[in-house]
Amino acid sequence: MVDYHAANNQTSTGGVQIYMEQENDWDRDLLLDPAWEKQQRKTFTAWCNSHLRKSGTQIENIEEDFRDGLKLMLLLEVIAGERLPKPERGKMRVHKINNVNKALDFISRKGVKLVSIGAEEIVDGNAKMTLGMIWTIILRFAIQDISVEETSAKEGLLLWCQRKTAPYKNVNVQNFHMSWKDGLAFNALIHRHRPDLIDYDSLRKDDPVTNLNNAFEVAEKHLDIPKMLDAEDIVGTLRPDEKAIMTYVSCFYHAFSGAQKAETAANRICKVLAVNQENEQMMEDYEKLASDLLEWIRRTVPWLENRTQEKTVQDMQAKQEDFRDYRCVHKPPKVQEKCQLEISFNTLQTKLRLSNRPAFMPSEGRMVSDINGAWHTLEGAEKGYEEWILSEIRRLERLEHLAEKFHQKAAIHESWTDGKEAMLTQKDYETSTLSEVKALLRKHEAFESDLAAHQDRVEQIAAIAQELNELDYYDSAKVNARCQKICDQWDSLGTLTLNRKESLERTEKQLESIDELYLEYAKRAAPFNNWMEGAMEDLQDMFIVHNIEEIQGLITAHEQFKSTLSEANKEREAIQSIQAEVQKIAQSNGIKLSGANPYTTITPESIDSKWEKAMAMVPLRDTALQGELNKQNNNDTLRAKFATQANIVGAYIQEKMEEIGRISIEMNGTLEDQLTNLRDYQTNIMSYMPEINKLEGSHQLIQEALIFDNQYTSYTMEHLRVGWEQLLTTIARTINEVENQILTRDAKGISQEQLFEYRASFNHFDKDHSGALQAEEFKACLISLGYDVENDKGDSEFARIMSIVDPNGSGAVTFQAFIDFMSTETTDTDTADQVIASFKILAADKTFITAEELRRELPPDQAEYCIARMAPYSGPDATPGALDYMSFSTALYGESDL
Repeated sequence: MVDYHAANNQTSTGGVQIYMEQENDWDRDLLLDPAWEKQQRKTFTAWCNSHLRKSGTQIENIEEDFRDGLKLMLLLEVIAGERLPKPERGKMRVHKINNVNKALDFISRKGVKLVSIGAEEIVDGNAKMTLGMIWTIILRFAIQDISVEETSAKEGLLLWCQRKTAPYKNVNVQNFHMSWKDGLAFNALIHRHRPDLIDYDSLRKDDPVTNLNNAFEVAEKHLDIPKMLDAEDIVGTLRPDEKAIMTYVSCFYHAFSGAQKAETAANRICKVLAVNQENEQMMEDYEKLASDLLEWIRRTVPWLENRTQEKTVQDMQAKQEDFRDYRCVHKPPKVQEKCQLEISFNTLQTKLRLSNRPAFMPSEGRMVSDINGAWHTLEGAEKGYEEWILSEIRRLERLEHLAEKFHQKAAIHESWTDGKEAMLTQKDYETSTLSEVKALLRKHEAFESDLAAHQDRVEQIAAIAQELNELDYYDSAKVNARCQKICDQWDSLGTLTLNRKESLERTEKQLESIDELYLEYAKRAAPFNNWMEGAMEDLQDMFIVHNIEEIQGLITAHEQFKSTLSEANKEREAIQSIQAEVQKIAQSNGIKLSGANPYTTITPESIDSKWEKAMAMVPLRDTALQGELNKQNNNDTLRAKFATQANIVGAYIQEKMEEIGRISIEMNGTLEDQLTNLRDYQTNIMSYMPEINKLEGSHQLIQEALIFDNQYTSYTMEHLRVGWEQLLTTIARTINEVENQILTRDAKGISQEQLFEYRASFNHFDKDHSGALQAEEFKACLISLGYDVENDKGDSEFARIMSIVDPNGSGAVTFQAFIDFMSTETTDTDTADQVIASFKILAADKTFITAEELRRELPPDQAEYCIARMAPYSGPDATPGALDYMSFSTALYGESDL
């Protein structure tokens, strides 16, 4: 028999109600005609049993067996393909009335207006009302969906009969009573569709009983149409019952309506194959784009992870320029490719869902998650590379500064030690007078004081050499060799100094005359001379600063140094006055001086000379510090400029991210309007790109100036780049979501009002406006739509639905998944069983199909597509060239491999 479920879902409610109101305008008193009532009882009972037997039951007495409502509800469930509310199993009258009311309510919901039919009359066994109710059900579920050449229901069925019987003699179908009385019309319908079952030319118009019995018996035996009338009842009635005949004829219509299945099957296969070919091309495109992008990432990451150190700042700055070129030239196209890849993947998955195909699983290593993982690795390597470059530049700057400082201090120390070993090893005291020996001893004490003063410089040289080693200075070997030589010489000087002192002290008892003034001069001149050398060294010392506070600290220290020059000059004048006192005493006492101070090599001239040099260095130091201050002020201006732009851009990106979030939830208008508005919005966002490029320019100036911090803003260029890319990607994803909704709407035949209703329901339960429903929110939404998901049985149903809308178990349902589920619930889609059934029709009910049959029934390209992919059929009834269409059909829907 025929499954009316699909036809019932396609019939519009309005059309059903109008037709049923017209058809129900029947004269109920005619049911009192015993002949008509007998025909209706027999026909309606047979019709009901033809459906009830699918559930393993039947009725004997039509008005008695429907009184408790149980079999009536079962009949409606079978013919409608839907579950009715659970019936009440009690035996009381109220239980029966409630069950019948549930059935009548179901019929009403199908758009049928029941006239004067109440549950009490059915429960009371009112034959008139029971037959009227069954006739209403037959009209709604067996006749209403018949459509022939823009006519439907009764008129459509009559036109179908006229078209099919037109070529036959003695047949003129004008109604559903007298035109069927001689039985020829029944036989003509069967012969038209199955000429092998009827010998029409042997039938006689004057033998209606034989004709009717022949048609009824053939229909029951070969067409699975139960015998609903007796030939004698029809012939013995002046005017056969129209409703009984119409019910009987509708069974013939449904039995023969499959004549068009071959063409429908071929069309279905063409549609399925076309979708499959398009999807395969999209899969190939995705695989290639994913492979290319992953290959680029694979080549780029090792370059970003390379940490080969350079020897100079200039070499590292060249690497920094290469990295800037990568960031601004090479990476942006790949960002676009990644975004396009994700969009293509989402579009493909949407098309697969809409065509009831399994989700696309890219080859291993090419999933979107793999792309995102590789991209995350790339960005991590990129961030680490940039940080390493900046760190290396700072390290090399520090190294160059330390190396220059080391060699400067080493040169000063080596200059000071030059000749000291020779001086300490001479034995001039052996031939000197007592006064000369005493002078040599005092001179040696002064040297010891000078030696001690230089200890700090030696320690500084060693500390700098150690730091250069720790920072991996490329010329550390040379530095270490020079440092070791200085330390060895220093140890030697210490030993020699100790030995000479011991020698002078042995002869000190023999020396008495000591020139106190010379001695005082030497003691005061040595530390002053050392202070001047230290001051000159500080005035020539190089400096590296990174902000205004550091240079201002150096300027403050320099000003403090200048404030001590007055006291230092007084000390210099006091030292020079000692030498002047020596000259005065010598002149006044007629003493002939040998010329040199026996206690020190520091002469008044050398003190004055160093003082003049130190004083000349002060303004040079002032100029250098002021220049650096100007540079830091300029750097601060660059910081402020970048911060101003960055704060504006950062706020803009944040504002737009929040705005696109609201837009994705509050979108109004048709999907096409939403798509147009989103693309206009995307164009508007892209018009802001010059501001991003302007900010990149300011950032380049910051990097070129070697500025590493900025107190005026919390934004970094990296954060803003990531935010900008996220904004563009979010807009692209939102556009793609609307495009997929359009695909869903067009593929599923969903109206714009339904989409608005879906959106309104989704937004209503999306309390946090996150764009996704949590499990409890989604459950509440389903309950509002009429789904029974609250009790124990509902929990299992809800779990099943969640496995469809949230296959990954994330606990959240997106809007796309929501409309996919709702569209699947309300529309039909092709299935593997349907495709197999279609191939079986083309194969004339064989379990295999041949290449010749495929080329005959399908377009050339799709026929060859099937032939190339179908495996040879290996069943027991196989013939040469037989192809297995069953495994091919299941493979199309992911149940096995092609």
